[in-house]
Amino acid sequence: MQDSTTYRVGDATVTRIFEIGLDAVEGAFLFPGIDPDSIARERSTIGPGSVDPRTGALRLSIHSWLVRTPERVVLIDTATGNDKERPGAAVLHRLNEPFLDRLRAEGVGPADVDLVLMTHLHADHVGWNTRLANGRWVPAFPNALHLFSGREHAYLAALSAGDGSDAAIRNAARLGPMLHPPLPGVYEDSVRPIVEAGLARQVVVDGSEVADGFRFLPSPGHSIDHACISFTSRGERALFWGDVMHHPLQVARPDWNSVYCEFPEAAPTSRRWAMNHAAETGSLVFTTHFAESSAGRISRDGDRFAWHFV
Repeated sequence: MQDSTTYRVGDATVTRIFEIGLDAVEGAFLFPGIDPDSIARERSTIGPGSVDPRTGALRLSIHSWLVRTPERVVLIDTATGNDKERPGAAVLHRLNEPFLDRLRAEGVGPADVDLVLMTHLHADHVGWNTRLANGRWVPAFPNALHLFSGREHAYLAALSAGDGSDAAIRNAARLGPMLHPPLPGVYEDSVRPIVEAGLARQVVVDGSEVADGFRFLPSPGHSIDHACISFTSRGERALFWGDVMHHPLQVARPDWNSVYCEFPEAAPTSRRWAMNHAAETGSLVFTTHFAESSAGRISRDGDRFAWHFV
């Protein structure tokens, strides 16, 4: 397990809740179609916390962010979850991690969480919405309202139904060709049980405030209606940017899509937007897959951006 730092944003604190580390990800796997020499050249500029200096393998992390305000206990994204059937993604398949114990170690029990916000509905962002109890998927945070994109929900529900209605949702999104669909099974075990329990609220991703200080900002491409989630308190800003990026390499190369990006034409536009937004607003950025502290700031020099861990 990795140690976590607690950050302050206005009246709120933000703490990473670690699930798993991925320390041997090949660049050619994460960035398919990118020339290996280009990957080697870019990774030479990255420190050992994000690139293994011996093998050149990339280091990533999967985790959630715990946000405590004077009024709320909030989780942003809920990682992968235990016991989930993910045969198409071996590193996520049938995990058995003490994630809830790590949350409790921060002084928060599952029943204390009153709000869960999801940047998108991929397997490693919604998994701890539910836990397996007596053969059924039940809410892991029974007192929490779960907020996520209505379009993302409609899309996963359509794919689950298998009736072809997903095509109309893709066409309406106007993101260009789809490279691949999201992993199967996620809606059934991690999203639908929350909806059926009456714990879900679908939102329009348009930048409107959805809870005190929290806004869902449009950043589609990685998924059909991916959102970066902004938070403001006492004039200080945080940006939880989900999967617009998976690794610091993409800061210098926002044109590089990860293997997980569903809509490859739209994803780079959102990546550049997210960096520009972070730089212009001075936001403290909380990533979902960067290793090390997973938090940092973006600076801009002309058309070039730089990442600084904090």
